Amino acid sequence: MKAAPQAQQRLIDLQELDTSLDRLAHRRRTLPELAEIERLDGRRTELRDQIVAAETELGDLEREQKKAEQDVEQVRTRADRDQKRLDSGMVTSAKDLASLQAEIESLGRRQSALEDIVLEVMERREEAEAKVNDLRAEAEKSASDLATLNERLGAEQARIDEEAGLTTTARAGVASDVPDELVALYEKLRGQFGGVGAAVLYRGSCQGCHLALNTVDLNRIRAAADDDVLRCEECRRILVRTAESGL
Repeated sequence: MKAAPQAQQRLIDLQELDTSLDRLAHRRRTLPELAEIERLDGRRTELRDQIVAAETELGDLEREQKKAEQDVEQVRTRADRDQKRLDSGMVTSAKDLASLQAEIESLGRRQSALEDIVLEVMERREEAEAKVNDLRAEAEKSASDLATLNERLGAEQARIDEEAGLTTTARAGVASDVPDELVALYEKLRGQFGGVGAAVLYRGSCQGCHLALNTVDLNRIRAAADDDVLRCEECRRILVRTAESGL
């Protein structure tokens, strides 16, 4: 393949622009905001599940407290009724009086035990309420942080896209200075060799693979016509000669 020396040197300009575009694409894919957004999204999913579980626990405790309070009220009502019977003087039998007093004492102990249960459930309910509130507060903060991150991400992506757009426009101008056949070869090699399809020969070394060419290869290059499109024998990239090639 042949191409004017000026066109071959423009290929290096094209490579530099493509390298810049690759860097911009990599930068866009690896913005720190993306990883933080992913982390926050995961945490928000966890929080939703934890809030549902905590609210369920709180609801169970509310029902448990209500049931315990009802039990206390039933025992208190019965004890009040027995106490009124005792105080009324209507029970005259010593045996009945003893039985009634024993029942009142038993109800008192039962009421005390149930009130302890109510207090214990109330403490657990307060802890559950605090947990729900903490989780909701964290969820709200996560949502706020996520909104801020998305705004920051959008701004950074817009800056990168703007720079990439300008670089793409410049690339189109440079590519028009290079023969289509040479551009096609360059693109093919770029796909094969990690985005680098053309490299400068600098002081006897290929800047694509950074290996020094041997004497035989250098002599072959010296003997080549100026418009010959050369390839590095080591990495097979297009090798572009300049005044600093060391020939």
